[in-house]
Amino acid sequence: ADGDPPVIHRARVMAREASGRCKTSIWVVSQECSSCPMDGIRGCFFILRHRPLAAAPPSPTRTNFSPKPGNMEVIVMKNNTMKKLLTAALSLSLSLSLAACSGGSGSAASNGSGSGSGSSAPADGVYQVAIVRQLDHASMNEIRDAIIAQLDAREAELNVTIDYEDFNGNNDPSTLAQIGAQIIADGYDVIIPIGTTAAQQMVATAEPTQTPVVYGTVSYPEVAKLTGIPYVTGTSDALNVELLLDMMLAQDPEVKKVGLLYSLSEDNSKTPIAEAKAYLEEKGIGYTEKTANTNDEVITAASALIAEDVDAIFTPTDNVIMSAELAIYESLAEAGIPHYTGADSFVRNGAFATCGVNYTDLGAETADLAYQAMTGGMDGLEDYYQVAGGLITVNSETAAALAIDPAVFESLGQVTTVTTTED
Repeated sequence: ADGDPPVIHRARVMAREASGRCKTSIWVVSQECSSCPMDGIRGCFFILRHRPLAAAPPSPTRTNFSPKPGNMEVIVMKNNTMKKLLTAALSLSLSLSLAACSGGSGSAASNGSGSGSGSSAPADGVYQVAIVRQLDHASMNEIRDAIIAQLDAREAELNVTIDYEDFNGNNDPSTLAQIGAQIIADGYDVIIPIGTTAAQQMVATAEPTQTPVVYGTVSYPEVAKLTGIPYVTGTSDALNVELLLDMMLAQDPEVKKVGLLYSLSEDNSKTPIAEAKAYLEEKGIGYTEKTANTNDEVITAASALIAEDVDAIFTPTDNVIMSAELAIYESLAEAGIPHYTGADSFVRNGAFATCGVNYTDLGAETADLAYQAMTGGMDGLEDYYQVAGGLITVNSETAAALAIDPAVFESLGQVTTVTTTED
C-alpha cells in the first residue's frame, strides 16, 4: 500500500545500503483479536517495504579522507552492509511484536535513543560513532586521525564492531546544524565534535535525545557553557599562557611590543588573550591587537603587525588563525618576527614555537572516553578532562630563518623540533 498501515503498536526500522541507495521500512502491526493473551489484541504481523531512493548529489558535509600512510586503513562507515542492517531490523521488529503480545495492558513503548546515564549494546552489535570536525585544518585532522586509530585499536582488542563517519562543518554554523540533525536522525551511539563551535552545536542538537557528546578539545569548557550537562564530557587543551610568554622573554628579554593575533569568533581565544594582556601589562610590555575571521583577513592582520614593527606575535588555540598559518609564516619569518602559538599544529605549519598539548595523545584519550560513554553510559564521567600540556615544540626551519637556537628554551622544559608540512 502507498500509505502507512493502520497501527496500534508499531516499530519502524530504516536501513540504508552503503553501496547502493535504497530504503527499507519494516512495520510491526498489531490489531484486535481474541486469541492473544492481551485483551483486545488480535495478533501481530510484519510489513516490509524495499524501494530505491532517487539519486542524490554527494553531501558536502560528509568527508571521505585518506589517512596518513602506515597509520591506519579506514573506509568511512567501513562495516555497514545491507545484510547486517536487515538482520538487525527484523530482530528488533520481532522483539517489539512479541512484547506487544506479552506485556500488560496500558504499557507504553520506550523511546530510548539517548543514553545520558546508562547504555547497552546496540541491537545489531555495531556501535556507530559520528566524528564532527568544525573545519578542515591540521590540529583537527590530527585529532580525528588519532580518534580513529584508537577506535580501531579498541575494536580489535575488545572484539567489537565500531563504525564511524567523519563530518566537516566548514566552520559554518548552519552546516553544523544540518550535520547534527542528520546524526540524530540516523541514531548514532555517540557524537565526537572537534572544536568549540562544533561541540556547542552538537550539544544543542543532542539535547532532546540525550545522545552522548564527547568533544575532542575545547580549550575552556566553562567559557563555552559546556559543563554541568549530563550527556556531555570531553577533553580540554587549555593553554599555559604564562609559560608560552616566558618562552618569548627567554628568547628575547628586550621585547618591547607584542602583537596579539586572534579571531573574535573563537571562544577559545577569549581567556588566553585576557591572560596574555594581564601578563604583558605586569611586565611593562606594550601590545597591539589584530583580529580576523577569514584567511584573507588573517593575511591582512599579519601584514599590519609587520608594519607596526612588533617584536613577537602571540596567538592562542585559535582555529581561524590556524587555518591560515601556512599563508603567513614566511612573511613573519622574513620580517624577523617569531610567532608563538597555542598548538603544535601551528608550528608544523610554519609558526615558530608552542608549549601546548600533543593532539595525538588528546585524540586517543577522547576516543577512550567516547567508547566508555557509548558502552557504559555517562555515569561517573567528569564534566571534562584536562590533557597535560607543556610540550615545547619548535619549527627548526623557522628557527633557522630567525637565527634562533631552539636550545634557548631547554631551561623551561623538554624541547622537540619539527619541520614545516602542509598537513
